[in-house]
Amino acid sequence: MKLQKLYDRAFGYLYTHGPDILIGLIIFFIGLWFIKFLRSRLRDRMSKRKVHSSLQPFFLSLSITALYILLIITVMEIMGLHITIFTTIIGAFSVAAGLALSGTFQNFAGGVLILLLKPFDIDDNIIAQGQDGKVVSIQIFYTVLLTIDNKTIIIPNGKLFNEVIVNVSRENLRRLDFEVKLGYAADVDKAKKIMLAAIKATEYVLDDQPVRVGLVGLEIDSIRFTVNVWVDPSNYLVAKIALMEKMIKDLGAAGVAFPKAG
Repeated sequence: MKLQKLYDRAFGYLYTHGPDILIGLIIFFIGLWFIKFLRSRLRDRMSKRKVHSSLQPFFLSLSITALYILLIITVMEIMGLHITIFTTIIGAFSVAAGLALSGTFQNFAGGVLILLLKPFDIDDNIIAQGQDGKVVSIQIFYTVLLTIDNKTIIIPNGKLFNEVIVNVSRENLRRLDFEVKLGYAADVDKAKKIMLAAIKATEYVLDDQPVRVGLVGLEIDSIRFTVNVWVDPSNYLVAKIALMEKMIKDLGAAGVAFPKAG
């Protein structure tokens, strides 16, 4: 009797909803074909628009997953299957996951914005989060820097994008500034002439950019000169070392007075 009742109920359901089920299955298979077709078109479109390679899989996966969910919900509605309880469960799970992964979502959002807005790119030298290094990798959740002393720095994108980023490489020029202290007995004009000659003789200094050497301060035991030259960002440190060594040697060889120790 129980089997007969079950059979009658199933037959009645199929008799009542049979056309809806058939239409739902037809729409389902058509939808699968359409999503497959759309996947290839989206991939081609993103390549033509030069969307960053790190973002293409994410956007493609997100779009296709959303279409699959929409297709399944549409088919279930056509078949007469109510999804209220599933909606409630999914909503509760989404809230819990959002609270648990809020930091991860911040890093993800920061990564997407960095890849879209491009405040820096691969091989750029940046200063951020107290770190100075060359960008070697931009991932969805973090960015990797390589410092000049060969240390790998991994910075979460959430913090990186929400704070100050100094892009040293973007303008392809970087000004090198430092000061030189000399004794009061030094001849100012002679010292400036020697320093300017040292700048011209240093290969890493860009000779097509303005140069400035001048007296900027008087202290108890010394006078301070500022030196401003322009260099290629990738040669910043080597240019600084070469120029400072050249100036100190040339000033010493010319007998220019330095401040007395102590």
